[in-house]
Amino acid sequence: QVQLVESGGGLVQAGDSLRLSCVLSGRTFSWYVMGWFRQAAGKEREFVAAINGNGHSTTYADSVKGRFTISRDGAKNTVYLQMNSLKSEDTAVYYCAADFADPTAVVNTNRREYGSWGQGTQVTVSS
Repeated sequence: QVQLVESGGGLVQAGDSLRLSCVLSGRTFSWYVMGWFRQAAGKEREFVAAINGNGHSTTYADSVKGRFTISRDGAKNTVYLQMNSLKSEDTAVYYCAADFADPTAVVNTNRREYGSWGQGTQVTVSS
């Protein structure tokens, strides 16, 4: 059973930075594509970023490209989302998700392909 625990959310001002963390336990970390999704109030959950098991493939939503960076640390079973130049429209609950896949697999942006989810962490950006 995969368990995901996110941390790092908070209230910041526009232009600030935050780093989200997500720890995976219960399974071999390298066999999971790790993704970040977010859901703003009244909106559907949307893809933000993902990274494959060996860390060599990443992809980002256009809205965060150039501002957010996803990375993973196999020694800590942790995936990170570094968020810079935050905007008010980045305000949302951010969810970590895991997709069981070969470590060399191309990352998946479809939330329905991710079988495990964390509880979410709130990010609020004030303008």
